[in-house]
Amino acid sequence: MRPGRGVGRTYDRSVILRCTRKLLDVIRPEDLVAPDPDAGDWYANLLVFDRRKCLLLTHAGSLFTVFEPDARVASLRSTHDLVTGLVERELLAEGLHPGTLGELRGEPLRYARTADRSVLGCMNDMAFLCENAVADAGGLAWLDTASLNGLLRRNINSARGYARPIDLAREWNAIPP
Repeated sequence: MRPGRGVGRTYDRSVILRCTRKLLDVIRPEDLVAPDPDAGDWYANLLVFDRRKCLLLTHAGSLFTVFEPDARVASLRSTHDLVTGLVERELLAEGLHPGTLGELRGEPLRYARTADRSVLGCMNDMAFLCENAVADAGGLAWLDTASLNGLLRRNINSARGYARPIDLAREWNAIPP
């Protein structure tokens, strides 16, 4: 069984996006669900650099992360399209199938509050890496986003046994559904 599939889920084939309060205040979803945390959940945080909103997405099971600079409020509010497009784009950039971490396209997106402190801790570390990368680049306008995304997915995390997120994503892909 693929990690996170059917384990502790109280909903049927939905994508759970666990958002920080800062992001929830911007997107203002109509309702929130409260399922148990699952390895297949996605976490999202809103970062601000150079007075621009940026989105940080992280897959709970693999810590596969996507940083998207200059996210507009309108695109944040059409979250399903934004998240699906970003995740598929970055999986393809890594040479992985767009459905590697679960099928996002065609599945309903449900919003929930964050639940796993280890994922949030890793996201805080990644936000710090993003902040340093933006500063080193001289600002968000000069940031090499593709390089930063690659770095985030190759940064080891103690929360997942010191494995690189890209390696965990590849393992996730190797497990038959």
